[in-house]
Amino acid sequence: MQVSKYCLTMKPAARRPLLLGALAAAALLSVLLLAPPGGFSSLLPFPDSSPYAGSPKLLFLLAGQSNMAGRGAAPSPLSPPFRPHPRVLRLAASRRWVTAAPPLHADIDTHKACGLGPAMPFAHRLLDAASAGSGLVLGLVPCAVGGTRIWMWARGQPLYETAVARTRAAVEAGGGTLGAVLWFQGESDTIELDDATAYGGKMERLIADLRADFGIPNLLVIQVGLASGEGNYTDIVREAQKNINLPNVILVDAMGLPLRDDQLHLSTEAQLLLGDMLAQAYLKFNSSTDSRQRRR
Repeated sequence: MQVSKYCLTMKPAARRPLLLGALAAAALLSVLLLAPPGGFSSLLPFPDSSPYAGSPKLLFLLAGQSNMAGRGAAPSPLSPPFRPHPRVLRLAASRRWVTAAPPLHADIDTHKACGLGPAMPFAHRLLDAASAGSGLVLGLVPCAVGGTRIWMWARGQPLYETAVARTRAAVEAGGGTLGAVLWFQGESDTIELDDATAYGGKMERLIADLRADFGIPNLLVIQVGLASGEGNYTDIVREAQKNINLPNVILVDAMGLPLRDDQLHLSTEAQLLLGDMLAQAYLKFNSSTDSRQRRR
């Protein structure tokens, strides 16, 4: 299932200095997050664990760059889809399960001020769709870091290894099943033509590696089609996203959703809409899968 819209070429922006900061932040992130829980207890705040911390969870890996981490402004009060819910948990940087509350990536994407992303509206929508009395508990595993290029997510790189380690820790910390990877990344790969043209192959390699390392050959990956880009080659990356040649990869297209004044990051309204779109894609996929299994 893919949602197609027209491609948009964005004007280039001088953002190369941000990449150096992202590299440094990624290195620091890998040191903090790959450390054994409690190894940096003097540096990291440890919120109280959720009463659902030991419950089996439906897990979602949140990966990519700033639009997944969230840059939407937080109104006061928060609208209901962004508010905490006792059965929506977040794996903190300390690898403890805590009640999820925005900004979800505040202790992950530490080199920028994080805001509202799509994950809370996504989670609320799944809870709304769950059958009454199901007791569904959702576990969100934030791993997105702003300003990162796809090569920084290759197997062996700190961001990839951190995401895998945190997801494995999420399964072990109370048990659970990985429902999907939610992926929103590529804006930084629109700056250089070589990066843009290589995007599709690198994305397919990333998906294959994640499936192999998690031992889930049919792991669902829901990727977000770019709504914006940092350079001239947004259309090339978008075409690559549309043409990923792997099963169980869904494209949810963010093109046309409202942007903030920087014309790069999604607005709060857009993140709300995107969260609902991601949830609909996940629910539709699982409904189709269930129907196929019943027919066998």
